[in-house]
Amino acid sequence: MQDKKMSPMMLRYLQTKEEYPDCILFYRLGDFYEMFFDDAITASRELELTLTGKNCGLEERAPMCGVPFHSASVYVQRLVAKGYKVAICEQLSDPNESKGLVERGVVRVVTAGTLTDENMLD
Repeated sequence: MQDKKMSPMMLRYLQTKEEYPDCILFYRLGDFYEMFFDDAITASRELELTLTGKNCGLEERAPMCGVPFHSASVYVQRLVAKGYKVAICEQLSDPNESKGLVERGVVRVVTAGTLTDENMLD
């Protein structure tokens, strides 16, 4: 799916997604976790979110949906309860101090067997 015409941010997203192909990737962009392509289609269906699109350099807009970062645990919990794994990709550098792309990395993978946050447990 990678294309040299794609935006640098989307290329980085796809590189991260390749490392976690069996997870829905929550990719932090500012105040939201965004999901793209197949992850966005799945998350929009399972979480009843509006599916939109993002211009990323491809002929067609990339399917996209997102959730506010401050309420992400509710959405992660719902996906895990439905049998999905979720990879949380955070901004690792300060956007105000970054030149170029903000450094990002997966800081946690959440599965039914790794839930320890008491807010996510029954």
